[in-house]
Amino acid sequence: MRAYVRLETADGESHELGHGDVIGRLWSVALPVSDPRVSEMHAMISLRGSSLRVLPLRGRIAIDGAPVVEARLVEGQVLGLADDLALTVREVVLPDEVMAIEGEGLARQVLPSVCSLMVGARAELASGHHPRADAILWSDGLRWHVVVGGRARELHAGDTFKAGGRRFAAVTMALSATGAAATQAAGGIGAPVHIVVRFDTAHLYRGDDPPLALDGISARIVSELATIAKPVSWEALAREIWRDEEETAQLRKRWDVALVRLRKKLGEARIRRDLIRADGTGNVELFLARGDTLEDQT
Repeated sequence: MRAYVRLETADGESHELGHGDVIGRLWSVALPVSDPRVSEMHAMISLRGSSLRVLPLRGRIAIDGAPVVEARLVEGQVLGLADDLALTVREVVLPDEVMAIEGEGLARQVLPSVCSLMVGARAELASGHHPRADAILWSDGLRWHVVVGGRARELHAGDTFKAGGRRFAAVTMALSATGAAATQAAGGIGAPVHIVVRFDTAHLYRGDDPPLALDGISARIVSELATIAKPVSWEALAREIWRDEEETAQLRKRWDVALVRLRKKLGEARIRRDLIRADGTGNVELFLARGDTLEDQT
């Protein structure tokens, strides 16, 4: 339940960065780059609406050679920090919901991967580790944790804790992974779809376009949702698909990655990404728009 981008450095090392994470020359940032041409706080990853974006801070960022003020991150991009110094975007994962925090004097906001909560006249959430903070929260990629008063524990959605004499709660924020509504014009992305599911495969037909053939996990997701024919908990569905996975946090990561990949395939085939729709409360469904048809051959 964390939106992140996986960046690859020139030496082939992979780094996962989420909202609020910084790229820079300092050893303490999320992705340190030891090069004199890189600023201490060169750029930041930010979750804006339903997309992850890169924001230059004290340095220059070029996307595929063109300087940008800010840019949406997509797989395959090359982020230039300086001449002959670049990062490659290998994966962008946007789950249906992300972890956030709210409380007395603090409006609901998304948690960076490592952040500090300072409580004074007003509560403030800052990216990074600040030793004098009233609480420190972080994600190890699978689970969230919080330390208050020297005591650390796991943090789950719905949990509450006290820091600086005030109460705070971990909550989830739904993301609209589908972006703007599709245009329902003939030949547009919203054109009706005929779906044939066979459990291990699924075929999606849209007008005169070549059919989209799904197999593996993508086909399982579409077929399971077609068979259930109503909204279902993502966890219940994921446990049907990955029966060998006991850890909920790891299961969630598998689900988020699989859903992003499935929606990417839908988008590339000019099929509505919200065909697999989340309702923001933990449920997911096969969303048939007007004109869509389903043939269940499972």
